[in-house]
Amino acid sequence: METIIIIDFGSQYTQVIARKVRELGVYAEIFPFRTPAETLIAKSPKGIILSGGPCSVYAENAPHPQWNALDFGVPVLGICYGLQLLAYQNEGEVTKAEHREYGRAELIIDNQDDIFAGVNPRTQVWMSHGDYLTKMPEGFKTIAHSANSPICAIRNTEKRAWGVQFHPEVHHSMEGKKILGNFVRNICKCTENWSADSFIDTAIEKIRAQVGSGEVICALSGGVDSTVLAVLLHKAIGDKLHCLHVDTGLMRLNESQTLMDLFAQNFNMSIEKLDGSELFLSSLAGVSEPEKKRKIIGKSFIDMFEVAASKFNNAKWLAQGTLYPDVIESVSVKGPSAVIKSHHNVGGLPEKMGLKLIEPFRELFKDEVREVGRLLGVPDWFVKRHPFPGPGLGIRILGDITRDKIATLQHADAIYIEEIRNAGLYDQIWQAFAVLLPVRSVGVMGDERTYDCTCALRAVTSVDGMTADFFPMPYDVLSKISNRIVNEVQGINRVVYDTTSKPPGTIEWE
Repeated sequence: METIIIIDFGSQYTQVIARKVRELGVYAEIFPFRTPAETLIAKSPKGIILSGGPCSVYAENAPHPQWNALDFGVPVLGICYGLQLLAYQNEGEVTKAEHREYGRAELIIDNQDDIFAGVNPRTQVWMSHGDYLTKMPEGFKTIAHSANSPICAIRNTEKRAWGVQFHPEVHHSMEGKKILGNFVRNICKCTENWSADSFIDTAIEKIRAQVGSGEVICALSGGVDSTVLAVLLHKAIGDKLHCLHVDTGLMRLNESQTLMDLFAQNFNMSIEKLDGSELFLSSLAGVSEPEKKRKIIGKSFIDMFEVAASKFNNAKWLAQGTLYPDVIESVSVKGPSAVIKSHHNVGGLPEKMGLKLIEPFRELFKDEVREVGRLLGVPDWFVKRHPFPGPGLGIRILGDITRDKIATLQHADAIYIEEIRNAGLYDQIWQAFAVLLPVRSVGVMGDERTYDCTCALRAVTSVDGMTADFFPMPYDVLSKISNRIVNEVQGINRVVYDTTSKPPGTIEWE
């Protein structure tokens, strides 16, 4: 299969590049910058993309590979830090900019050949850099600039190398996908041979080879990812799959029953439902710190699954619907990216487990998993559901967790989602949920003083979960939701709406 290799230098957008390349029908694979040249050459890539990153190329611990990408003999595209690395390695100079460029900027194209073919001469792009080129690397010429960056895009036709100071992979760069398409299709001469269909075929082969004669325990959380995973695994290994759903006590209202009904009505698969509420809630009693919560939840899941797996003599694998945004925010596995938070199924897992992990979706984004689900016959109403974190309401109740708080939040969240659906807004929103805050305030209800909790409402729009904007909820809808929650949910007397984007915030509150 034709492959574009992406070298990760620590950018939070690295996997977004891979996702955009895959949208173009070409397989993309990510490697950390420390990967030896021999490993990369063995992949026979059609092209190489050097990602952005948070460092300056002159920083003491800056990520510098032991090779020069121009020596591989295939087209190269450097993005942001990748551009600066091309300059640094090839006798150019990079200097700290007087005015740091962050956010939207106008790119002025000086040459519309090859990588900018069909792109408007002036186009909006997304900048995120504090350094910029002040001396061209050997053999390169400028092909675009901006008001703050006289050298904003460069190329060396002899070496088949290009560099851009902006991020074409993010949706804020209006013609970024066209630019990446020009590189992948026209410059690297790749054909469209990767899709959700081809992923399914390849994944089934890999699962069968990985599992061998063993059996797999699949952790069904009730969300889209684990549900699609279960269907994929069943297609691959049939009755060697054992699906377990743990009702942690931290689920949404009626969540467990919804999941059991889905499988009973649509798939010929057996699922065992386990009541883990006592274990989870007793382990979480008195715990307020978010990272500690996640690790407790991760350990509790593993404890339950290992006990359940002991009933199956040949169960050697634990399957999880882990996605790449979970991975990149939890641990720096691909490159020097910053750890944002532990996810219960990644950074929250205990160091020693009796089961080996199998995670076929570890390199995929949510929208890719949804497409896989559709092709596997998962009902569209379920595939379109908003993401729900594995730790469940445990990370949506700030502070300590009690059964009363869980019941309060379940009721408020159900009202919120119901009214969003009634307003026809559910499918316009990437993720919406309610959060119970450890903040009490004075209210007046029925001419009496109240002193109850605050509920925060969160709704965001996103393409891939790596960046997000808050959803502009209509005031009349907000008013109705707020009135219903305050009037119908005992223990809440104030409702607020979260207008924070990601970054600087995360989508979940913990």
